[in-house]
Amino acid sequence: MPAGLCFLIATFLWGSSFVALKAAIDIYPPSFVIFLRMLITLLICFCLKPWIKRFKYQQGDWKWLLMMSLAEPCLYFLFEGYAMQYTSASQAGIIVSCLPLMVAFFAFFLIQEKLSKQIIIGFGLCITGSILLSLVSPNTDHAPNPLLGNTLEFIAMVCAAFYVVSMKHLLNRYSALSLIALQGLSGTLFFAPFLLFIELPVKHDVNALLNILYLGSAVTLGAYGMYNYALARSSVLTAAAYSNLVPIFALLLSALLLNEILTVWQWASIAVVFIGILISKRHAYV
Repeated sequence: MPAGLCFLIATFLWGSSFVALKAAIDIYPPSFVIFLRMLITLLICFCLKPWIKRFKYQQGDWKWLLMMSLAEPCLYFLFEGYAMQYTSASQAGIIVSCLPLMVAFFAFFLIQEKLSKQIIIGFGLCITGSILLSLVSPNTDHAPNPLLGNTLEFIAMVCAAFYVVSMKHLLNRYSALSLIALQGLSGTLFFAPFLLFIELPVKHDVNALLNILYLGSAVTLGAYGMYNYALARSSVLTAAAYSNLVPIFALLLSALLLNEILTVWQWASIAVVFIGILISKRHAYV
């Protein structure tokens, strides 16, 4: 399958994840949702064990494996899960626009990929646009505290950037599916203790559970599988540039499924973010 098509499918699934996560967290605590999501991923990977190449640890990789697992799913899902309690799915999707520039920034320091002036300027504009989006966003039923929610989502994107760069390095040494299985295991172990500090739900909502099932299968396994497969065949900046499609899908699906509406000032903030992306676009696809 062409790498571009894999990226397209992955970004659509990630865009839809904001809607599914918002629907699930409206019913269940974030830590419960994320634990079930990672457990579902782990169980599916266990069923796919015959297709997972035997994981053979290579000396010196513990730092990269630890950074990948801690960045995503652990810290990324932790911050994003709580972010969705305070911001809307559409606003969170826009914050994702900063990811390609963050990836370029970390790629420069971690794997010595070239960082141009356009990337630096675009990075600054994306941060500015994200801050403006948070400040001008009104409190609504979908976003009771957008400033806090968007800040948590931005931190989640920092974690995601670390993940992309570390994954690019590891895909040269391990199979994509084996790394996803490791993510499922680390995520399940990381979030299991959180269940001790929350009141476990007694009654369950079928729609919310189906959304969690979707997150653990189609999004975590499907999107990451597609993305990692394509990432192994593309440059890290090209792969990150496809993340520009995530907020577009998130906006469309949020409007379609959650009836979310953005204000004029929010659209203006979004424009600032996309101007930053356009400035860096030429470099990102090199």
